[in-house]
Formats: sequence, C-alpha cells, structure tokens
Amino acid sequence: MQNPVEPSRFPHPPVKVWGRGVRLTLLTTLCSLFTLANPQLVSAETVLEKIERTSTVTAGTNKNTLPFAFQDEQGQFQGYSIEMLKQIQAQLSKKLGKEINLELVALTPNERIPKLVAGEVDIVCDASSYTWERDKDIDFSVSYGLTGTRLLIKQGKKAWEPEMLVNQKIAAVAGTTNEIAIRRAQPKAQIIVLPDHTQGYKALEQGTVDAFAADGILLEGWLQTSQNPEDFTVVGYFSREGIACMVPENNSKFVNQVNYSLVRFMEGYLKGKEPYVKTFDRWFGPEAKVPLTQDLRSLVLETMQLVIDFKEEIPESDL
Repeated sequence: MQNPVEPSRFPHPPVKVWGRGVRLTLLTTLCSLFTLANPQLVSAETVLEKIERTSTVTAGTNKNTLPFAFQDEQGQFQGYSIEMLKQIQAQLSKKLGKEINLELVALTPNERIPKLVAGEVDIVCDASSYTWERDKDIDFSVSYGLTGTRLLIKQGKKAWEPEMLVNQKIAAVAGTTNEIAIRRAQPKAQIIVLPDHTQGYKALEQGTVDAFAADGILLEGWLQTSQNPEDFTVVGYFSREGIACMVPENNSKFVNQVNYSLVRFMEGYLKGKEPYVKTFDRWFGPEAKVPLTQDLRSLVLETMQLVIDFKEEIPESDL
C-alpha cells in the first residue's frame, strides 16, 4: 500500500500579483528596450523636418557638368541646376518662415543615390535624368530641362549611326543613362566606364577611346571651354531625356516645395517675367556659353509648357 502523498515541506512562495500601473510600466520599458535594439523601427525624421531643424538644405551636385552644374575658377558652384537649387532654397525659406541655408556637396554620378538613401544629402540637382531603375530607390521632381545622349568624336570621322559602333571603344561615365543608351543602341560596342566627365574628355583627347558618350548639352559646353574645339565634333542622337532633381523616397511634403519652385520658375520664364528670363538666358540664351539651337530651344519651351499644363497655375502674386 502506497503512503499518501505528504504535503511539500517546501511550499512554493506565494505568487505576487502586480498592479495594473506596474504592469504598464514594465511593458513600456520592454518596448523601449526593443525599439533601442531595433533603431530601424524608430519613426524617421522627414527631409522637411530635418531642414527646419537645421535651417539648412544639403544638396548634392556635380562640379564638371557645364552648363548645369560646375565649379568656376574660384571653386564656386555655378550653373542652371544651381539656380534651380537657389529657387528651392528661397521657397523653403518662405514656407518655413525663416532663412534656410544652401549647402552644396560635389558628388560623382555613382555617389548620388547612395548619398540620398543614406540621408547624407537632402536633394540632388545636377544633370540627372529619370530612369525606372533609379525610381526604385529614390523619387524625382518634375522635369526642368531637356537633354539626350550624343557622342563626342574627333573631327574627320563620319557621323556615327548605331551600326557603326560595333567594336568601337566608347567612353561613358559610370552610373549615367548615357552608358545605358549606348549599350541599348549597339550591344557590340566596347563601353569603357570612367568615374567622371573629366576622365572621358581626357580619354578622347589622348586617343584611348574612339568616342565619349554624354549629354549633348554637356558636350557642347565642354567644346566652348576646350583649348582646341575645332578638333572635335558632337554627333548622333541616342536618347532624349528630361532633367530632374532626385530626392529621398516618401517625402511628399518636401517634393511639393521642390516642384512648386521649379514650376514657378518655368511659368515665370514662359510669361517673360524677371528674374526668370535673365536666369535662363544666362545659361542657354544667345549670349550664353552653350546657346541652344533653335530646334532644341523650341523643344525645351514645349517641354516646359507641357510640365506646367499638368499643374495648377501659379498665382500671379507669387511669380
């Protein structure tokens, strides 16, 4: 016969029932610790909030893409895209009710999207054009300019068509749509990828490549500053692209201010108002370093009109 089970001589300690307030405190503490261990869960500061907090908009741009963005002999950034950034700076100052500073950072084409995604720059305005691949990681403003891929070659060569690019060494800057356009036009071309435009011009001058693929306006700009422009010519049309600013994804309030600034500029220019006309003509007018041909000028104006037609008209008092 089994002996009856004796009560434990070591009874369990009584269970302590925590009050509701204590339980909430513990829960809050645990959530805080979990959030600290997972910083990606913290609600991120928007670009507009960052600009308001720091009183600065940090913009990435290029130092050798005349006439859109370049550094002059004094190291100052100049160009049409720099003027657009100043328009955006003024609009942000008005919107936020205080002076907003513009900090410009020189970036190579390959650095633009990583710097935007990392939050190191708030916007990029240089000679960037839209692609579906780029749009996976960042957002774009409305288009404020027009360009396209062309080839810079030495004088004496024939105007090149796609079938003439087979086995030809074509330089292109890494991370640009020009590289994509040439590969699409002639897969059998030998693409020589270089880090920046300066290296592309140098490679052509030294004869290590047969041509340099870049935006037509940039190539024309380089010819205007070259010591021997008569030795080169710009040929072919391999793409047509709109110029736009790039911004971090999911920042609609910031994009609204950027787009308002750009549309206001284009609308003001088309209405013949200053300082918009003077600003545009400084870079693309008859006396500019890179004057637009009549055909390209007509195309640019048509593109501007198309962009603003899809937006509400800017109040006359704000032009």
